[in-house]
Amino acid sequence: MSVRPQLEDELGDVLEKALRNAGMSPEELAGVTGIDLERILDASDYRYDLSCVELQRIAAALGLNEVGVCAISEDRYPLPRLPALAFPLHVLSFPYGIGRVNCFVATGAEALVVDTGNDPDALIARWPGDAVPGVIFITHWDREHARGIDALLARNPRARIVAPSAGPLKRQVETPGEGEQIEAAGFTVRVLRTPGHTALHNAYHLLGPQGSAGPGVLFSGDLVFAGSLGGALHCCRTLLREARRILEAVPPDTIVAPGHGPLTTAETELRFNPFLP
Repeated sequence: MSVRPQLEDELGDVLEKALRNAGMSPEELAGVTGIDLERILDASDYRYDLSCVELQRIAAALGLNEVGVCAISEDRYPLPRLPALAFPLHVLSFPYGIGRVNCFVATGAEALVVDTGNDPDALIARWPGDAVPGVIFITHWDREHARGIDALLARNPRARIVAPSAGPLKRQVETPGEGEQIEAAGFTVRVLRTPGHTALHNAYHLLGPQGSAGPGVLFSGDLVFAGSLGGALHCCRTLLREARRILEAVPPDTIVAPGHGPLTTAETELRFNPFLP
């Protein structure tokens, strides 16, 4: 019996982020929707007792996708069947707080790594065989996404590093601009500058090995999750704009590999993500 992957965000997280994005207090939301304040506070605190009709009113007030909101409240968010890739993609998921953080390894001529997780020892323990890290892409320099980088550089000190900025490293880091394409480890990767969660944040669209068919992979970091978005630590409006932009910039069957939570597709998120009405 398969276990349904757990989303990064529950309804309470979605409501908290949506209130912040809308610049609205729970009291104001109660006034607009006519729903008792205590019931809204309970939902924000993960105690759910709201009907789908009430959630539709909340979605309308907060500018959310009502279908996605109701699906998350019922634990029925429609995660898609993922299309087959033309290359191996290893998803290394590690405990982080009450959730999980993801590291991705695509293996071709060499290993292409996107983010390195929060636990160097666990990263090495789960590393796929004898693959040599040829290039390491960092979406942003939050500790849980980059702490394992030294462990990988110990395996290959000459590995290329691509990131939105040099970050804390005292070595050469490539910081390409929006839309630039990088050929590395036998793959082609398009860089997307995506501020919002943080001021300096990248997403990476891996197009696959040269000459291969099939969908690509969008490594979205903490911008887009399955059924949610990352927290807008930099700017709410920018995050919402960039999330829609990058999902519309890739083919619908593109696999979205986020920094937290399960994989999804661009088509699914544009259709159901609560923050993309």
